[in-house]
Amino acid sequence: MTAENTVSTDSAAEAPGSTEAAAFDIGAFLTAAVPMVGTLGLEYVETTTERAVLKFRDQPAYRNHVGGPHAGAMFTLAESASGAIVVAAFGHLAAEATPLPTTATIDFKKVARGDVTATATLGRPIPEIIAELQGGTRPEFPVHVRIQRDTDDAVTGEMTIVWTLRPNN
Repeated sequence: MTAENTVSTDSAAEAPGSTEAAAFDIGAFLTAAVPMVGTLGLEYVETTTERAVLKFRDQPAYRNHVGGPHAGAMFTLAESASGAIVVAAFGHLAAEATPLPTTATIDFKKVARGDVTATATLGRPIPEIIAELQGGTRPEFPVHVRIQRDTDDAVTGEMTIVWTLRPNN
């Protein structure tokens, strides 16, 4: 567990006498909860409430007809990055609401070859989304993801995933 992949959570069990909340390893949680993450070998590089960064290493078994990562692998990489930032931002609300993606669009910009990295950011402020949920509205919010080749940082794809927080009641 690295500091870049953990989020402090007030609802986590605290050590006796501790004044700090326990850290939650989002990468380890999502790798265990979402088998496709393990199948593709996605790596959680950084996961915070500001951004999530995941890496997909080049693997011959997941290449397309032009020698780059298959579109399905790139979609999974980007969607997984979006899920990581959503868990970082709203995981503490798990008793109140379930995060669910509702729509996704992906634009392939350039041929991706070699290792690629996806960086996800929220499209709306966290407090605004939480206020909607607590006000009785089912919030929707975009997560923007940029996919880049590691060799030259060229943007090979962009994805927007709209998420909602579905109230559990």
